[in-house]
Amino acid sequence: MPGDVLLLSNSRPPGGREPFAHAREVLASHLGDRAVWFVPFALADHDHYVRWVSGALDADVRPLHREPDPAATLAGAEAVFVGGGNTFRLLHEARRLGLLDALRGNPDCRYTGSSAGTNLACPTIMTTNDMPIVDPGGLDALGRVPFQVNPHYLDPDPASTHQGETREQRITEFHEVNEAPVVGLREGAWLHRTGDALALGGNTARLFRRGQEPTELAAGTDLSWLLTRPAQPGTSS
Repeated sequence: MPGDVLLLSNSRPPGGREPFAHAREVLASHLGDRAVWFVPFALADHDHYVRWVSGALDADVRPLHREPDPAATLAGAEAVFVGGGNTFRLLHEARRLGLLDALRGNPDCRYTGSSAGTNLACPTIMTTNDMPIVDPGGLDALGRVPFQVNPHYLDPDPASTHQGETREQRITEFHEVNEAPVVGLREGAWLHRTGDALALGGNTARLFRRGQEPTELAAGTDLSWLLTRPAQPGTSS
């Protein structure tokens, strides 16, 4: 069984609290006393990002971008934290530097992702909210979980004057051509896989499946059945 996985919707909790204040307990449990290699490539200012995260986490956070061979470092890492930002930039750099292959070859490494880092753990990045500011050379991602996640999921607002697609409509479009279930993680929510168990924590979420009505998920819901699906990018109709 691969190493445990923690997928956060967001790093910045509402109300002006410090980063990861909403998830300190689960982060401490997940990371333990392991050295954590932080992957800052979703943002442009890597040094600032590492300082920001290091000051917020009670962990031994190490900057992966300062390593002469980041892929070799991840190949032997016990824990990795992939930060949020732009998912396309993150995947571009992860592919360019060989990080995907390194992590695939190190399945026991504990994976933590936030926002874009959560997208990277999915079979593809097709359910990100981000603009494609760079061509990542394909949409296939790490596949640490065999389903898709939509971080920062927003519910439709009937009072809004916005005429663009809602998040629900965009996920419905995804399911017009793809099979993989999508978990819409609201702010403050996370998915924590320990062994062959998967549970929702922190906040509620919505589960979207092709051809079915969305399902509301309460915090604490056991979603272990989602792990039984093959980690494929989704099949086209």
